[in-house]
Amino acid sequence: MEKKRTEIASLGEFGLIDRLTQGFDHHHSSTLCGVGDDAAVVAPSEEEETVITTETLFEGVDFDLSYFPLKHLGYKVVTVAVSDLLAMNARPRQLLISLGLSAKIPVEALDDLYEGIRFACKEQKIDLVGGDTRASMTGMVISVTAIGGVKKGQAVYRSGAKKHDLICITSNLGAAYMGLQLLEREKRVLADVANPEPQFKGYEYLLEKYLKPRPRTDILDVLEEEKILPTAMIDLSDGLASDLKQLCRASKCGARIYLERIPIARQTSELGEEMHIDPVIATLNGGEDYELLFTVPIALQEQVMRLGVVDVIGHITDEAAGCYLVTPDGGEIKLKAQGFPEE
Repeated sequence: MEKKRTEIASLGEFGLIDRLTQGFDHHHSSTLCGVGDDAAVVAPSEEEETVITTETLFEGVDFDLSYFPLKHLGYKVVTVAVSDLLAMNARPRQLLISLGLSAKIPVEALDDLYEGIRFACKEQKIDLVGGDTRASMTGMVISVTAIGGVKKGQAVYRSGAKKHDLICITSNLGAAYMGLQLLEREKRVLADVANPEPQFKGYEYLLEKYLKPRPRTDILDVLEEEKILPTAMIDLSDGLASDLKQLCRASKCGARIYLERIPIARQTSELGEEMHIDPVIATLNGGEDYELLFTVPIALQEQVMRLGVVDVIGHITDEAAGCYLVTPDGGEIKLKAQGFPEE
């Protein structure tokens, strides 16, 4: 049975918006007016500071629709934006989604995309309050603006790390990158196969980390419960090396991280061996993990290690000492990352 295909033009811009945004509930009293007017109306709070971020994802650059399920993509675009808010110690409140669409995209595909967005919004208690749609000549473009709140005086910036602070991460790294490599491999291998059957067995965790990464709101819950306020924080979207260097640049400090302390998932190591990819390189430069990297005073070491949900991988040093990875034999390797000039 041929799957129904509805052309976007048959609904028109406003009919499409009505269809995609139906069924989104509001979770916050601060949302006074959402989808359906010229602009959203959000009430300020005397107790909170407002945090705003935006992300744009391009088909062919940030995602490949030949293997990326649209429901997962909808979920992921929410995670991408929310992760930036979490890195500021802020809780997500409202979301705006804007789309650039080509004629090849049927309405049913957008239904799937918004099902993933709706699930993420319900899970994270986020209100969808607006957006826009436009024609695109270069494939699908998704722009996400997220608005959040943080208690006054509790925002965490990249610039607060101090010498001797501990460097913490919230989970293993490199799995998302290896999930992407697996998908790209199967796409190449099966390009000319009539009925392709990709080989994913045993690597389901890697696929989930790339296709449906979960925002680490739970970490903020734990830190708040333990009354731990990080001195600096950043989300791990560009790779450990790049994101750590961004934090160190903002804080005017250096860092030492220890290879044996960096958690690497078993599936990451196994696929790395199979595909001849060094899992350490995947960890340092892969990106798209959407975990959190944060620093805390060394006096909190015992308390942080008792949490059981973070790994302490190193410490902050003087700026002049630079950023290095320390190997088990005591050797030091200077961290290099795209976007940074060679030192």
